[in-house]
Amino acid sequence: MTTPYAQDHIQHDGHRLGVHRYPQTNGPNILILPAMGVPAGYYRPFAQALAAHRLTVAVTDLRGTGSSTPHPARGHDYGYPELVDDVQIQLTHLREHFAGRPVLLLGHSIGGHLATLHLAGQADPAVHGMALVASGIPWAALLGWRGPLAHAYAAGVLGTARTLGYWPWKGTTGRQPVGVIRGWAHAIRRGTLIPLPGRDLAAVKVPVLSISIDGDGFTPAVTGNYLTDQLTGTTTVRHHYTPHEAGVKKLGHITWARAAGPLAARIADFARAM
Repeated sequence: MTTPYAQDHIQHDGHRLGVHRYPQTNGPNILILPAMGVPAGYYRPFAQALAAHRLTVAVTDLRGTGSSTPHPARGHDYGYPELVDDVQIQLTHLREHFAGRPVLLLGHSIGGHLATLHLAGQADPAVHGMALVASGIPWAALLGWRGPLAHAYAAGVLGTARTLGYWPWKGTTGRQPVGVIRGWAHAIRRGTLIPLPGRDLAAVKVPVLSISIDGDGFTPAVTGNYLTDQLTGTTTVRHHYTPHEAGVKKLGHITWARAAGPLAARIADFARAM
């Protein structure tokens, strides 16, 4: 059975932010912040699995992805500061839909960076917990023999984006503006989330669930642990999601979202315990 959703568009700063809003329940709320270049619609099976556990679910289209604008091009640049600001705009828009019940921010890959940086600023009383899925700081120094390759690749992508005024590839990352590529490359080359004024990772106070994905070559468990080790103001529960648990032959950095039924149950339990 397919769970229907409403497509919202939030007008902001001359652009729009798309949100998929699933039906209200009497349970906790969850706002999903996607990975770079992954549209909200990709998470539909995951959102439906969460809704089956009585969570009220919303999934955003990150700025420039899916139904959100502006689409990356020369002259349309933005980066982590704008994407982090968008999180608050989306939460404010969803306030009535979430009906005052606890909110879990779930960030996948770069979405985890945005959730973390949002909570690393001024405390948000609307958010009661954070889940990070396939999200960490993919510092080249943590990646073993792949580290030098990752460092060189990040440098090459950033150089191409700066030359063209955007990153043109429509593959895994999707077409991206220079600013987003700069933040992504910073994590790989420098081993930190790109610094933003007034943001301190130690200021994150809500409980954290960090989920690594078996077969994820982009953000293996060590990169997630490296990120959560810096969240010294809170407690973290860690879990490694395997194909055996998922009931599939293999998982990956993006494809876990299409085999996330068992993971949805674990996340729902965490959300109820916030």
